[in-house]
Amino acid sequence: FRRAHTLTVLFILTCALGYVTLLEETPQDTAYNTKRGIVASILVFLCFGVTQAKDGPFSRPHPAYWRFWLCVSVVYELFLIFILFQTVQDGRQFMKYIDPHLGVPLPERDYGGNCLIYDPGNGTDPFHNIWDKLDGFVPAHFFGWYLKTLMIRDWWMCMIISVMFEFLEYSLEHQLPNFSECWWDHWIMDVILCNGLGIYCGMKTLSWLSLKTYKWQGLWNIPTYKGKMKRIVFQFTPYSWVKFEWKPASSLRRWLAVCGIIFVFLLAELNTFYLKFVLWMPPEHYLVLLRLVFFVNVGGVAMREIYDFMDDPKFHKKLGQQAWLVAAITATEFLIVVKYDPYTLTLSLPFYITQCWILGIILVLTWTAWRFFIRDITLRYKEIRRQKQEHRHEKDKCLSNGDGHSALLEEPNGSKLRERKL
Repeated sequence: FRRAHTLTVLFILTCALGYVTLLEETPQDTAYNTKRGIVASILVFLCFGVTQAKDGPFSRPHPAYWRFWLCVSVVYELFLIFILFQTVQDGRQFMKYIDPHLGVPLPERDYGGNCLIYDPGNGTDPFHNIWDKLDGFVPAHFFGWYLKTLMIRDWWMCMIISVMFEFLEYSLEHQLPNFSECWWDHWIMDVILCNGLGIYCGMKTLSWLSLKTYKWQGLWNIPTYKGKMKRIVFQFTPYSWVKFEWKPASSLRRWLAVCGIIFVFLLAELNTFYLKFVLWMPPEHYLVLLRLVFFVNVGGVAMREIYDFMDDPKFHKKLGQQAWLVAAITATEFLIVVKYDPYTLTLSLPFYITQCWILGIILVLTWTAWRFFIRDITLRYKEIRRQKQEHRHEKDKCLSNGDGHSALLEEPNGSKLRERKL
């Protein structure tokens, strides 16, 4: 049924596109015709994928919605591959086909400078530094971390990623001036207020979703209009709820998986800033916002697929397709950054920052070796030693009591032990 439905929709869409092209006179503009042809090809592919792609783990608001974002992931990955194989100049100028205002180098804004919370030298507004930092990115930080919490569903992982990204901004501010911020902008406005409040609201939403009863009823079976409206709103909530219990210290496999998730998250966050820098896109451009909306939709599916693969590998024998696409997209974006501006990425870290990162990596590796190798060997040795002691104690007890019903005395050499004792 789905295949016949797909062919019908594709046939109607193809006829509609052909009818439009026949009605109007084809303009003698190569660039316009190329863009129009690419858009029409993408629409046909999305139409095919929405009805034929494999369903993901989510079914609300509708499985077709998540199939659509899966197909968008494929289109975006193909676009990134195309940009990757262009020269630096051609790639930046190609962005003009999307928006004529792009393709122009833009200055990076420095959020550092005067870091006084209260500036007595400014008589009109001593708190001007705070108002200067309160721009449109403050609510973006809050909503971003609210949605990330809904994806990760773990308070500790969210806080680790939030704090780690601030350390990355400290470490890379010599490469991107946009990372240069005041200390209170890093830790008070970002970590505590924006990120922390977003994580808190996200965890409260997760608690509500975990306590909610999921009893779905047909819309036309609900008698009241209020019940119908409530049912329509609940259509955008999960069909059922799965609580994520990552338990990173339970096994080496889960520990490496959690570390990989944190690494990919941080790399995707850095790609946001570096792509703007190398492709000359202003931070407020709609393409930057569309990319964030894209990652919000595909990231939730990818996290669920990763968790299912980790939690039940017997049933989910391979990693989901959306998770693989997100990993490929993140890696391709990083390759674009490396190719388009290798000079910025190869700027050496300050010596004290290098020391801090080396120390942190050594501590993580040391804890990993102790937790999953040395500790296990020590516990196994203690267990074997305890079993030997218990066995020796039972043997001595049997010998001292002379109990004929003991299991030890029922062995072939039981008679010899009895004679020796007598």
